[in-house]
Amino acid sequence: MIEIERKFLVNSMAFKAEAHKSYAIKQGFLNSAKERTVRVRLKDEAGFLTVKGQSTANGLSRFEWEKSISTAEAEALLALCEPGIIDKVRYEVICGKHVYEIDEFFGDNEGLVVAEVELNAENESYTKPAWLGEEVTGDLKYYNSILSKTPYKLWSI
Repeated sequence: MIEIERKFLVNSMAFKAEAHKSYAIKQGFLNSAKERTVRVRLKDEAGFLTVKGQSTANGLSRFEWEKSISTAEAEALLALCEPGIIDKVRYEVICGKHVYEIDEFFGDNEGLVVAEVELNAENESYTKPAWLGEEVTGDLKYYNSILSKTPYKLWSI
C-alpha cells in the first residue's frame, strides 16, 4: 500500500507512437488536504475511490489505497467533489521493465503533459525514454489535487 513513483515533464509527443494503451480519465477530490487526499476517478467506464497519504520529504513515496466502485457510484461522488475536476487522457508506454503512465491534460490544465513511473524501491534503476524531460518528483504543483485548485492555465498569470 506504499506507492513509490517518480514524476517527469514530457518534452515531446513522441510517446504517443510508443503507447500500447490509452484511456480517458475524469477525476475529482472529495478531500484535497496535503495530509490525505480522497480521489474519485472514472477511467473510461470503470470507477475508483482512492485515498492517498502525505508524501515523504523527497516526494517519492506515500500511502495509497484504492477500491473499484461502480460507474454510477463514481458519477454520484464526482458531483460531490471540490471544484476543479481533472480531465485527461492517460497513455501507457512500456520502457525496459517499467510502464510509464503519461497524462495529457485538457480543460484548465491543457498544455500540461506529465509522465510517472512506479518503482518497487526508491533507489530502483529505470530506463529513461528520449521524450522524458525534467524530473518534478515532489513538486506539489504537479499533484492532481493541486492542479484541481491551481490549474496549469493560471501558472503564468
